[in-house]
Amino acid sequence: MAMYIITGSYTAAAMKGMIANPSDREKATAALVKASGGKLESYFVTTGETDFIMRVTADDLTGMLAALMVAGSTGAVSGLKTVQCFTSAEFTKAQKAAGAIAAKYAAPN
Repeated sequence: MAMYIITGSYTAAAMKGMIANPSDREKATAALVKASGGKLESYFVTTGETDFIMRVTADDLTGMLAALMVAGSTGAVSGLKTVQCFTSAEFTKAQKAAGAIAAKYAAPN
């Protein structure tokens, strides 16, 4: 399964709704991710540039993108950013693969 880090911010309308009706946003987010075929591995409310950060695993990038579209379409979140992340073992494997193919590439110099 591929892993993704997703960050974003709540809109003023969402915050107003959370004040009026407090809810477990991790639980709601996990249900959305699960419906798209992924798994919410961790969810944190943060301070700084974004209001939340989560780590999601998913086999189907299209399903995960669909879930992000659903969340964005509600107007409750903004500034969604998604990056794929890799374990140290995956990065080590990529380094070895790069070493194996480096001799086959001619730089333009």
